[in-house]
Parts: sequence; structure tokens; C-alpha cells
Amino acid sequence: MRKHWAAKKIAMISLFTALSLIMFVIENQFPSMLIPGARMGLANIFSFAALIMYSALEGYVVVIVRTLLGAIFAGNITSVMYSFTAGVVSMTVSALLLYLVHPKISIMAISIMAAVCHNIVQNLMFIWISGTVYAMYYMPYLMLLGIVSGAIVGGVTMLIFKKVPLSIFAHSAGYKNIRKADLVAMQKSEKGKTDAPPEEAQKEDAAAPA
Repeated sequence: MRKHWAAKKIAMISLFTALSLIMFVIENQFPSMLIPGARMGLANIFSFAALIMYSALEGYVVVIVRTLLGAIFAGNITSVMYSFTAGVVSMTVSALLLYLVHPKISIMAISIMAAVCHNIVQNLMFIWISGTVYAMYYMPYLMLLGIVSGAIVGGVTMLIFKKVPLSIFAHSAGYKNIRKADLVAMQKSEKGKTDAPPEEAQKEDAAAPA
């Protein structure tokens, strides 16, 4: 049974990683947003979803694999130094806020804070490596871009969890690590569309394998 759930988790994480990589490659085909290298970061939708569905570990896996493969596909290995560091830091911020502060702050707010941190760290890495102190002038714009991109990533992630039945995520997560309270909160606007009433869902959780 444990191997069965492990296989499902690996398959789901592989799917998230592939989708994240595809989104990265597509977004990379468009010109930068005024500042060289500035993107919306839509690939982070799937690493954020992996964090919510499973844990920080799975979120890190999606970020790291997508960053490494994305740099290879884009033919820009040096970008790993920027995107890898920024991706790991933003995922750490997301995980800390999700597990320590949420639900006092919303999923949307977590996504925005993580995106702002991602852009700040990436710019600081560029300044440190290149020695171009003048890049600090880009910081206000990068923070504004982080707010916009974080809102989009958070909104799309919430939309995914609202529209897809809760049982699918619970089944994919093996009824073990999924943060059900988060998913139920994000699906509260979809009353009457869940697969089972709350009482039945509680019975399923109690009977689910550990």
C-alpha cells in the first residue's frame, strides 16, 4: 500500500514539474518585461501547488528540477545561480508562512510575499555576481512586478483547487500529507459541489490508511 501511494506521489510531482517546465519554456519565448530577465514567473504555480498538496520537500523538488532543466533548455546555464537561489528562498518563505502563519494570512498574500522575495533575491544575486550596484534602482519595479506576479500565481492556484474536486487531490496525496483544511477553505465558494458531505469526508479520513 505504501509503494502504491509513493508511486502516485512521484507521478503527481513529475506532472507538476513537467507542467512547470513547459510554462517556463513558453514564457521564456516572450521578451523580458522592460528589465532584462524579468518574467511573470507563472511556472511557480505548480511548485506552489505541490507545496499546498504535499509539503515543502515536494515544492523544493519541483523548483530545483525545473530550474536546472529550464537553464539547460534555455541554453543559459549561468542563470541557475540567480533562479536557483531565488527559487529556493521564495519556496522557503512560502513554506514558513503557510505552516506558521496561515490562515491568519491568505494563500494570495503568501504567494505575493514569496514572489516579491524571489525578485529581490534574484536582483541581489545579480548585483553580487556582476558588481553592478546600479541594479538597485530596479528594486522598486521588481517589487511591484512581484506583487502582480504573486497575485496571479496565487489566484490561479486557488482557482485550480476550487474547480477540481477535493477527492482528486486527497487521492493523489495518499490521504496523508494533504492540508485538507486549506483545500476546503479554498473550495468554500463551491458549496454543494464537493464529492461527499463533511460527515462522510471525516469518516473517509478516519478510515484512510496512514
